[in-house]
Amino acid sequence: MLDIAEELHRWVEQGRAFAVATVVAVGGSAPRQPGAALAVDGEGTAIGSVSGGCVEGAVYDLCVQALEDGRTVVERFGYSDEDAFAVGLTCGGIIDILVTPIRGGVFSAALAAAVEGEAAALARIVSGPDDLLGKALLVRPDGSYEGKLGGHPELDRTAAGEARAMLDAGRTGTVEIGEDGSRCGQPLTLLVESSVPAPRMIVFGAIDFAAALVRVGKFLGYRVTVCDARPVFATPARFPEADEVVVEWPHRYLESTEVDGRTVLCVLTHDAKFDVPLLRVALRLPVAYVGAMGSRRTHVDRNERLREVGVTEIELARLRSPIGLDLGARTPEETALSIGAEIVANRRGGTGASLTGAHTPIHHDGPRGPLGRIGSVA
Repeated sequence: MLDIAEELHRWVEQGRAFAVATVVAVGGSAPRQPGAALAVDGEGTAIGSVSGGCVEGAVYDLCVQALEDGRTVVERFGYSDEDAFAVGLTCGGIIDILVTPIRGGVFSAALAAAVEGEAAALARIVSGPDDLLGKALLVRPDGSYEGKLGGHPELDRTAAGEARAMLDAGRTGTVEIGEDGSRCGQPLTLLVESSVPAPRMIVFGAIDFAAALVRVGKFLGYRVTVCDARPVFATPARFPEADEVVVEWPHRYLESTEVDGRTVLCVLTHDAKFDVPLLRVALRLPVAYVGAMGSRRTHVDRNERLREVGVTEIELARLRSPIGLDLGARTPEETALSIGAEIVANRRGGTGASLTGAHTPIHHDGPRGPLGRIGSVA
């Protein structure tokens, strides 16, 4: 539900009653992953999506029912259902949906944290004893937590530990623990939704291609920085959609700024005096992606220069150069699209090949946990 936190937070502030349906498990070719949500308020207004349209009508009705009777339920939808074409997933997948009337407390705090850009994880029981279904904890990066799952006194502590580990990795998915907080006993399935600040995209080189890439980066959900040593080019006026524009030698900026395992670095300067010291630093950082623009001749020359300054073959293997997928791109916008496509493929494990005629999976994110047991609770 944190994927629609901003709208839901406004509903909380306005005092609206609402119910949220959240994808808690998927199997096969399901269109949305765990954490995707649809919410319905007391006036029938709906926001979000759980299936891209396949089962929205049926899930909407479940939310309306939850508002009326106050019950938390889990429902399964799949192509194998007798009414597959009426309310099922005609794409062949299976999804489990948790429908919960929201009553403030932990949920309000989780929404506020997501809106403020604070790191936090919302952990909810999505399968297990009926009296625990839908119970939630809000877990902070330091391990502290709000809420209570009930049951065994060790359950909250164990659940908070599992949620904190997933929060540290910025992951949303499911995990199984025992009802007593151990790995034994009747199993519970937790859905952990991680809310973390937007990942960073740092674009080096204040050129026209960078302006187009900034727009693609923002569209993909990145916090985008443009960095260039030339003050005449690195101006907010030239990059109004960037979150920040930095005038600094690229390698010096990269040495001093904060990056993590989700950060992507796009080197568009294609000038050896900038590229070599910058890539020497970049290829030794624990970031998600390092790409560099230039012709194949530039690529060969740049690699030789990097070897001369001590960059190893293992480090060079991380470099995506020439940057982007082969789309036949010509314009800055087309080139930015090819770079964005490569970043997505790298993140999701895609091949970059055409899906037409292929026999590879469409969605490379496999099921993140077992499909939950069906149940309900008042």
